[in-house]
Amino acid sequence: MKNKSGTTFIELLVIISVLTILIAISGQVFVFFQKESGLNSAVEEIIGVLRLSQNKTLASEEADQYGVYFNTSIEPHEYILFKGPDFISRDISYDNIYTLPQNLELYDIDLAGSDEVVFDRLTGLTDQSGEVSLRLKSDSTKNKTIYVYSSGQVSLTPSSIPINSRIADSRHVHIDYTRDIDTAGETIDLFFPAAGLAYQIIIADNLRDGQIYWEGRIEVNGEFQNLKIHTHRLNDSGAGTQFSIHRDRMNNNEALTIKLSGDGSSIIEYSAGWYPAGGLTTYLSVYVNNLTWQ
Repeated sequence: MKNKSGTTFIELLVIISVLTILIAISGQVFVFFQKESGLNSAVEEIIGVLRLSQNKTLASEEADQYGVYFNTSIEPHEYILFKGPDFISRDISYDNIYTLPQNLELYDIDLAGSDEVVFDRLTGLTDQSGEVSLRLKSDSTKNKTIYVYSSGQVSLTPSSIPINSRIADSRHVHIDYTRDIDTAGETIDLFFPAAGLAYQIIIADNLRDGQIYWEGRIEVNGEFQNLKIHTHRLNDSGAGTQFSIHRDRMNNNEALTIKLSGDGSSIIEYSAGWYPAGGLTTYLSVYVNNLTWQ
């Protein structure tokens, strides 16, 4: 049977079938690209929030640090731009929560053993370098990894330099200290020998969530010296104390000795230049059992 145009009913069915198949295929392609686009958009947004956190920190907004916390304990996963030295002690009134689309998930977070990134106020550096990965729930082969470097750089490009072969950064040192510190009565004593200038940090006035945290600028011979001293652990019964000292060579040009008043011997001595006086491990205290450049 033919219609007036000469097309048979069977031919019409074939045309309709072909069109149906093409529409179905194009729909699947559209959904695929829509999902890919959603993954790319989520990655770009996370990178943007990490950079915003760093910029807020360097600008000293509200005279504080900012960071990003990745939360996989709820569905859908989320990440939070927060104000404070870490997520636990943050000011929750400043939280800005970003929720991932339902079809995406965070599946691999390796930020130096943490789920957060916090940037240094003086330099924009971070101790929480590592990786954050996202993927489609429906297709785990569709994934993206964000790399956070100790320099503060955030990128989709992995470093070509193995971590264990990188050059130690003289701006940041960890010091393991074995003696129990009297946090109620002791001070951290800074001495700038070229100027004969002494500066005292009262530990009791600089405790934050059970850790020492001090950051400041000291004028020496007409130029400001910028320092940050904090602890990653304090009077731990098994591991003692670990100090983290940041002294960027771009912002410091004076020799410096750092002591604890209850010890009397230096935990580190810096020369006026880049590296500490006498090499990379200059200290006199018998309570220092390890000094590592980060």
